[in-house]
Amino acid sequence: MWRPLARRASLYRLIGAPRLLSTVLHPQVTRHQSSSPPLTSIQSASHFSLFSRISHFHQDSRFFSSSSAESHEEPPTESLISGGNELAAGFDFNAPNVFDESSKHEFENEGSFLDGPVGVFDDSVNGLEKVENLLSLLQSSGKGFLESDLDEMDLVLYDEFILKVLGNPCICGENLIGFFKWVLKKLEFKSSKVMLDALVRAVCVENQKREVYDLWDLVNEINEKEKGVVSTKSLNAIITEFSKLGNGKAAFDVFNKFEEFGCDLNADTYYLTIEALCKSSFTNWASSVCKKMLSADKLPDSKKLGNLIYYLCKGGLIKDAHLVYTYAKDKKINPPILSVKYLICSLSRIEMADKITKEEINKELDRETVLLALEMLSEYTDETRKHAIKPFAGVIKKLCWIQDVDRAKKLLLEMIERGPPPGNTVFNCVINGFTKNGNPEEAVSVMWLMEKRGLIPDVYTYSVVMSYYARNGEVERASAIFDEAKKNHPKLSPVMFHKLVRGFCKIEQYDKAVSLLREMKAYGVNASHDEYNKLIKSLCFKVLDWETAEKLEEEMKTNGVLLNNRTRALINAVKELKEGESEKMLALL
Repeated sequence: MWRPLARRASLYRLIGAPRLLSTVLHPQVTRHQSSSPPLTSIQSASHFSLFSRISHFHQDSRFFSSSSAESHEEPPTESLISGGNELAAGFDFNAPNVFDESSKHEFENEGSFLDGPVGVFDDSVNGLEKVENLLSLLQSSGKGFLESDLDEMDLVLYDEFILKVLGNPCICGENLIGFFKWVLKKLEFKSSKVMLDALVRAVCVENQKREVYDLWDLVNEINEKEKGVVSTKSLNAIITEFSKLGNGKAAFDVFNKFEEFGCDLNADTYYLTIEALCKSSFTNWASSVCKKMLSADKLPDSKKLGNLIYYLCKGGLIKDAHLVYTYAKDKKINPPILSVKYLICSLSRIEMADKITKEEINKELDRETVLLALEMLSEYTDETRKHAIKPFAGVIKKLCWIQDVDRAKKLLLEMIERGPPPGNTVFNCVINGFTKNGNPEEAVSVMWLMEKRGLIPDVYTYSVVMSYYARNGEVERASAIFDEAKKNHPKLSPVMFHKLVRGFCKIEQYDKAVSLLREMKAYGVNASHDEYNKLIKSLCFKVLDWETAEKLEEEMKTNGVLLNNRTRALINAVKELKEGESEKMLALL
């Protein structure tokens, strides 16, 4: 297991003695090193060059985020041996501990940082045998006596050694936390931001629920004993893990601890907390964090801002999302166009207070939100309007919903002039809105405008206008619309026949109603029991025409539809009545 490492160390010695990179150590390191022979440059290279990938582990980012104002350099690409006069890559303790979220996926995709199967590294102070025993202990699971076993090893603790252990990818988070707790109990050792960051980063790799909670408990214990050790990067990482676990409350608890820990809340802190709260449906807390973010002027970058708008909209905080959008625009931050579209569609969404009763919510609130969406549409350029049919259609639909049809028509005409080109759905919304407002003339004018643009009104369009005329007794105009629909569509909807049949019955033109009922089959519509039943009742009650009623009953049987007993009894009663009257008339004669 260690032989390939030893061979590589020998190879480094043959090539030349590399220069050691300067290190940042606690004072204890010097004390421990003084108890062992001093390291020459050649020895140092053999010890630390083998752990060059671990140095990348500590430099590389994980789940930690930084503000958009920070700029970080990517870690240098490791070169095993670049030439006899070049330096071998070493363990750079001066390298900044960067936790940039942008390299999170690269960090997650990395495999083992060492060539050996268990990640053994040489150490001049403790010796290779102790290192092997330590890693063997920490890599085993289910150890109940970790501290006692560590005590027996008589290890010399110093920063470099501890960082190497924490950076080993083969150790589970539970054992890393146990090892770190054991280290903290040593009187001569104190924690630091570097080491705590390394622990948090290592534990967050596995994302196991118990380990994340244990880690959070440990961070709280460390802060109680020693202030200034916890960093913003570590807290952001823990918030991220709680968000992945779906525990928004725990993420909010971490957010509220920043001031106690003496950590600054950066843009990513607000972003990650709002994300976690929205995912867990803690909308009130998410709204409060959002307001604090705007008050502190800590907006994330454009991409995260788009995600933030999406999370707020998804959590029902549409007005908060719009507030974030307007604040970002003032700061010259432009969210991605997809998030802007989603915000407009969310502001235009028609909500129901109860999904069962379909009870409408306060339309005044609808009016307020759709006007915000309408204002956002005005910010579209002629170029971006071409691909914005969904936001425009959503706004028109909601304008018709709140019965502001005149404004909807105005927006429709603007779409015709500047784009995006409206389709049948947009025209139908406006036509339906005018008929509901009792203005069929405007509805017909919009339908003509639709045809002028080369669009054929669909069955729904004709049905809406025709139903209004038939319902209000204007059967002739309804028939004209119906005839036009028959010219353009080989199949019609049952609603159109139903409305027109009722219209003819209302004005007592039963012959036309019966003729229309028999015409339904030619247009792909089968008359239902309800259609026959209502017409038969009208014939019996209004004109006592039991003969036509009987013929309709026979047609029903032919079409496989059975008349209910009550209506059949009604036909027989009318028949007997008429026959009785005929007999009386004959008797009188």
